[in-house]
Amino acid sequence: MSQTHATLVEAREQFLSLVETVRPELHRYCARLTGSVIDGEDIVQDALAKALYALSLMPEVPPLRPWLFRIAHNTALDFLKSHGRKYTDPTDELEDIAGFEDKPDPALVRAALARFLALPIAQRSAVILKDVLDHSLEETAETMGTTVMAVKALLVRGRAKLRAEEDAAPIEAAPDALAELRRYAELFNARDWDGVRALVVEDCRLDLVSKSQRRGKQVGMYFARYEKEHVVLRAVSLDGRPALAAYVAGADHPAYFMLLEWEAGKIVSIRDYRYVPYIAADHGSLG
Repeated sequence: MSQTHATLVEAREQFLSLVETVRPELHRYCARLTGSVIDGEDIVQDALAKALYALSLMPEVPPLRPWLFRIAHNTALDFLKSHGRKYTDPTDELEDIAGFEDKPDPALVRAALARFLALPIAQRSAVILKDVLDHSLEETAETMGTTVMAVKALLVRGRAKLRAEEDAAPIEAAPDALAELRRYAELFNARDWDGVRALVVEDCRLDLVSKSQRRGKQVGMYFARYEKEHVVLRAVSLDGRPALAAYVAGADHPAYFMLLEWEAGKIVSIRDYRYVPYIAADHGSLG
């Protein structure tokens, strides 16, 4: 490893340590904006990469929490617009704020991810920031790049719409996709590592999310680590996509998730979220 590369790695590790406490909050926000804990984490990763680069050009560190939320907010809006999701600019929402209350409804705080998708994005942002994450009106306005008056109007409309909405039925993954995962999980749980490796192509891509990326022969060490651990996998539907839930030491709730990509019955990509466990904690809190 060259000295330059080592310096970059050290800078990244220092930055990730700096943002460690605010990162789960960023994920809660982005997951609810997109309706997916996985898409939410992808946005957080992108936002942190932008923040790290921007920080390298700054003479000093800005107030971290509001700065990161602003970057994450804009990154999420870019993601939603690029995926054709409905977008409403906050300036279009300036209407009567009669009935505004500064106290959030506890039911909205616990609302499932899918319920937030019923709101235009501006209303969604305001409700999540103010009611779910307990940001002040001023902090919410700063993150969204709008005014406190606009935030109040967005909250009145967003809260009313959420209360009127029924919980959306969960989107389930396709049965055949879950069947492939069950086959992998059965071999994994039986500690049949030869059988597990036989399902993986030679140049498989491995992403230990937020930690490292590997490919090909280097993926072998990934399974060697699991040979020494007591982890049980179960095939689940995670926000409508097939996933593996990883259970540690007989726990009732998953510690983290994995995503596998298949081609012609073989695994070509593994995304393991063991280093971002707040995804499972957040998903489990939504009931």
